[in-house]
Amino acid sequence: MKRLLTAAGLLVASSLAVAEAPEAGTLEVYKSPTCGCCEKWADHMRDNGFDVVTHDVQNLQPIKEKAQLRPGLGSCHTAFIDGYAIEGHVPAEDVRRLLEQKPDAHGLTVPAMPVGSPGMEMGDRQDDYQVLLYGEDGVKVFAEHP
Repeated sequence: MKRLLTAAGLLVASSLAVAEAPEAGTLEVYKSPTCGCCEKWADHMRDNGFDVVTHDVQNLQPIKEKAQLRPGLGSCHTAFIDGYAIEGHVPAEDVRRLLEQKPDAHGLTVPAMPVGSPGMEMGDRQDDYQVLLYGEDGVKVFAEHP
């Protein structure tokens, strides 16, 4: 097995070739190879000006551990950008605000997979959901999307 090192300092056993660390501002997305909603979220981020690189992996557990996600905060994919973890279907506007404000935190998460969040569009249906900021100081609401 080869190892992959990302800018977020992530060292994960992987069958991928050894990749160079991405430039600052690159969103590194780790997802299951069969998850279509994850690819739709990556497209949402690209459409909003982010440089996105996706990695299909069979076991996301080591990545979620590196993101320091607590039970109940996980979703289907995990991304890293500029030292922050982005878990699940977080809107691009919230990631942009995180990068501008630079709070002392591990990152943002949208637990589960709420309908209507980026990548989870289903017609006109829009579930209310929250984007959570999590870190050593706990979890707090970063944004609400009605």
